[in-house]
Amino acid sequence: MKRTKTMSTTTETTVLAETAERKLRIGLVSISDRASAGVYQDQGLPTLREWFTAAITTEWEIETRLIPDERSAIEAALISLVDEAKCDLVVTTGGTGPARRDVTPEATLAVGTKEMPGFGEQMRQISLQFVPTAILSRQVAVIRETAQHAALILNLPGQPKAIKETLEGLKDADGKQIVAGIFAAVPYCIDLIGGPYIETSELVCKAFRPKSAIRAK
Repeated sequence: MKRTKTMSTTTETTVLAETAERKLRIGLVSISDRASAGVYQDQGLPTLREWFTAAITTEWEIETRLIPDERSAIEAALISLVDEAKCDLVVTTGGTGPARRDVTPEATLAVGTKEMPGFGEQMRQISLQFVPTAILSRQVAVIRETAQHAALILNLPGQPKAIKETLEGLKDADGKQIVAGIFAAVPYCIDLIGGPYIETSELVCKAFRPKSAIRAK
């Protein structure tokens, strides 16, 4: 029994060390028939890239995909970003409404191993502060776990303004947080599934962790 415990502890220490040394990897996926066909310029990927550049202060790198509203293509992209590219966080934009071609939530749920319903609930609560049609949004979030890796997958709205609002939340004129954005909970979620430690700019979005999980700078 002691030998087994020692081997397990050694393995866990090695995994933690490897995680601490590597950069955070984020997969960004814009889902749109017309943008992927070149009918108009995609706005989702530039908006996400700009927001994460401002929000995250630790080193990170990205993988991007621009794909049509095809469930098989969405599932393949999500699986590839997690299993092959080893992204710790995958964020999609587009395809979450009630239209016939909107299948992003179905694809996301199909590749996930754990559903994280709080993210979608909070996104709709934020958007309802602006438009009553937010109840038509079907954003979901899941954890995808394999034997070697795990990642959080989030569906965001398609509009650039809504992307920023759901990530950051709502603030008053003095910058005081009124409604928390969903990204405040993302760094701790990544901690819990074994990903790199994420630090953020408090001017954009303050990450929340229990005191016991905060690392000294």
